[in-house]
Amino acid sequence: MARTSPASTWLCDLDGVLIYDGRAIPGAHRFLARLDASGRPYLVLTNNSMYRPAELRDRLGAMGLDVDEGRLWTSALATARFAASQRPGGSAYAIGEPSIHEALRDVGYHADDQSPDYVIIAETQDYSFAAIATAIRLVDRGAHLLATNPEPTGPSPEGPLPACGAVAALVERATGVTPYFVGKPNPLMITEALLALDAAPSSTAIIGDRMETDVVAGVGAGLETILVLSGVTARGDVDRFPYRPSRIVDSVADLIDEL
Repeated sequence: MARTSPASTWLCDLDGVLIYDGRAIPGAHRFLARLDASGRPYLVLTNNSMYRPAELRDRLGAMGLDVDEGRLWTSALATARFAASQRPGGSAYAIGEPSIHEALRDVGYHADDQSPDYVIIAETQDYSFAAIATAIRLVDRGAHLLATNPEPTGPSPEGPLPACGAVAALVERATGVTPYFVGKPNPLMITEALLALDAAPSSTAIIGDRMETDVVAGVGAGLETILVLSGVTARGDVDRFPYRPSRIVDSVADLIDEL
């Protein structure tokens, strides 16, 4: 997608774009400061549904990055908003950290372990066999199955950990019901972010480090897509995909002069 002027709205992935391996990426603090000074609306998007925005703000602050919690858009928030848009004032049985439970309460949902509208799988490091069994039984009884994000594993110092996608797959295998993932690569998460910002796709750019989530979601939503090479994707990987980013830069430091 060609652009003749800088984007007026920005969406920015978190891991691999602003932070990597527990540290801020060089230039990320200057990029955010310039974005704030420019007055352009923006959100930082993350598929990680484990943390509340306030918790993410504090974690980023410890890395030297100043991001207001109102600018942090998580898959937990997006999933709660999606559920409320489909069945306002409904109920859910959610497996996850307080982030998903709080997001659901904030949109007027109540917890229900008997006959909920939705079973929602989110990230947690404390998956319970009893909770998963309950989820399976509720889906068998007709509850709709949502999941915040499709990643099957997450990192840890000891190696991969089972993540939301793996647990959702377990429930799917047991019930035969396919979960609906709200997080990237579903462009719905981006569409909801645009609604929150009252922004148009044609004037919005998304910055990400993953072709298979950030870039394809941006392509699907009609945004300018900027791939940064500061995360998991190398320049040589791009040609393996049937779609391409609008452009490729080394990191967000290369975008500062556009703001």
